[in-house]
Amino acid sequence: MSTPLFSILKFERLAPFGSIATGVLLAFISLGVSAQSVTNSGMDSLEKFVSETRSGRADFVQTVTSPARAGEAPRVKKSTGTFEFSRPNRFRFFYQKPFEQTIVADGETLWLHDVDLNQVTTRKLAQVLNGTPAAVIAAAANLKGLQADFTLSALPEKAGLQWVMATPKTRDGQVQNISVGFRSTAQGSELASLDILDSFGQRSVMTFSRFEANPVFSASHFQFKPPAGADVLRQ
Repeated sequence: MSTPLFSILKFERLAPFGSIATGVLLAFISLGVSAQSVTNSGMDSLEKFVSETRSGRADFVQTVTSPARAGEAPRVKKSTGTFEFSRPNRFRFFYQKPFEQTIVADGETLWLHDVDLNQVTTRKLAQVLNGTPAAVIAAAANLKGLQADFTLSALPEKAGLQWVMATPKTRDGQVQNISVGFRSTAQGSELASLDILDSFGQRSVMTFSRFEANPVFSASHFQFKPPAGADVLRQ
């Protein structure tokens, strides 16, 4: 069974499409709003999110769609879980269904725990973070930090969300681009969606709900200790 980690970070994987594995070019349609206001809204939302949301938690649904093969319909796979983060470089993705897997970054090390395989894979976070969706939403301390690693461009508003496309400046053949959707609230800019296009043509859409901004986490919350008896693979 391959891992959801590929859609979040750069990591070794065995197949181009797996059980939970793994942007969007949007046409501008005028809705009575000036092009300048549309352009600014996505970037403003991103800047507010990065600067004002120092930590967060949310539920997510991830839908991965693979390219259609000849004579076949595209394959679609869904998974659900929770996401938590604390800037900089601390986050936890907990996949609950259909397979239980946990991704934890403690600031220095990235841990992947596959419960079914009773296996833990670990790498230095610096080796797998740059140019990934996790870097966009959970790593950078400010917009300038993001712009060092990504080319950012605002997209038109869609489905009530403000969008920004982040294209990695270092192209390693894994992630083509990442579109991030934000919802404006009275508290600020709320993470609502990630739309990830990878080099295999797979599209991974993560939709977030019940987002909580700036929760307080304990100092040990993003630490990870391999379960007793688990195989630990260091890459």
